[in-house]
Amino acid sequence: MAPQRASKGEHDLSAEQKSGEDATLKLEHFLPYQLNVVSSLVSQALSRVYAQRYGIGVPEWRVLVTLGQFDVMTAKAIGAHTHMHKTKVSRAVAQMERRRLVTRRTNRDDMREAFLSLTASGRTMYEEVAPHAIDFARRLTDILTPTDREAFNRALQQLTERSAELVAEVGDAEEDD
Repeated sequence: MAPQRASKGEHDLSAEQKSGEDATLKLEHFLPYQLNVVSSLVSQALSRVYAQRYGIGVPEWRVLVTLGQFDVMTAKAIGAHTHMHKTKVSRAVAQMERRRLVTRRTNRDDMREAFLSLTASGRTMYEEVAPHAIDFARRLTDILTPTDREAFNRALQQLTERSAELVAEVGDAEEDD
């Protein structure tokens, strides 16, 4: 089906309407969008570091760093910690198992669940990538004064907590329906 063409009158918008100055909501000033842009740009830049050096993507990176930090976790716990969907965690773990970066040990108390940990190769990769990630984070924030960095960290923590509250509110409202 061919797209419909705009009528001649639809092309006669004033310059003011075209600029969007009267818009109720301006995307570039909308905090959730701004946070998404920052997150996307930071992920793109950082992922180049570990993708080029280690051939892993964002989900594998998150699993690697989480297991590097906590040693042993279930896939469900990794998903909760990283805010990744269980499917992404599962695929990342499977890929890392194929590369012998992660090992799985069945939970004898619950056979449906497995404990995941880094292999020696996975631990080596974590130990190599961690300093690069820390340096990247330092370079990202070195434009902030110490006072601004403290204020930013406080604001980020508050926004994270409030976002979790809003997620719970929406979840509670959906359960009430």
